Amino acid sequence: MVGVIYGLCALTALLCAFLLLQAYAKQRYRLLLWSGLCFSGLAVNNLLLVIDKLVFPSAVDLSLWRTATALIAMMVLLYGLIWDAE
Repeated sequence: MVGVIYGLCALTALLCAFLLLQAYAKQRYRLLLWSGLCFSGLAVNNLLLVIDKLVFPSAVDLSLWRTATALIAMMVLLYGLIWDAE
């Protein structure tokens, strides 16, 4: 059951990233770009969570990589919100 939840979280983040980047391609509103890139990073974060908890449950610890990808994703969104305001 946990694997289903982790997988659905990863798919949701990936779908959000796709929809946001698709909307950016049509409308060219920069906040959509930063949000899409952030959700892309969060999708990678969720994929690493699936790999860490389900594929290699005790062999490999990917918590540092998961935290780093989440931090980078949030920093991208924060950059877009602060320095690229319209």
